[in-house]
Amino acid sequence: RAVLTVVTGANQGGKSTFLRSFGIAQVLMQCGMPVPAAKFCSGLYSRIHTHFTRKEDAMLSRGRLEEELKRMSGIISRMSKDSLLLLNESFASTTEKEGSQIAYDIIMPLYQKKIEVMMVTHLHEFAKRVYGEQRSDCEFLVAERKENGDRTFRMLRGKPHYSSYGTDLYQYMIGKL
Repeated sequence: RAVLTVVTGANQGGKSTFLRSFGIAQVLMQCGMPVPAAKFCSGLYSRIHTHFTRKEDAMLSRGRLEEELKRMSGIISRMSKDSLLLLNESFASTTEKEGSQIAYDIIMPLYQKKIEVMMVTHLHEFAKRVYGEQRSDCEFLVAERKENGDRTFRMLRGKPHYSSYGTDLYQYMIGKL
């Protein structure tokens, strides 16, 4: 079982839905309820934490990154050894380089303590760095994208993808280049 799972891939590929579905399935299983899946196998956690990006709030008295880090600090202070942390596009409110370094500095100490983390991210420097370390208890999933650009909404094991396929989204929303 992976201690750290990193999910990358195309925009609109189902990554965030996959993460939410996993979290819901985990809660249902822990409550002793049926899980709507062909197969679901997981451990039990005393605490399940989530850190999802929030929309910009004009009433915020601080910047988005500061707000993200404050929420993350609160989560970390409540964690126990048998916690699960689900991250969705965390630390994307800053540059790729800074976000990747922040993610690494926060996630790797959790990894070293064997706290399980599942992360959906476009922080490619982070994903590339962790993938390059070839840790046996890290898993990398990629949102499948066919050659013609179609998404299957399936997560496959594989090397992190370093493109969000923004031009696909542009063509869909605005038209052909």
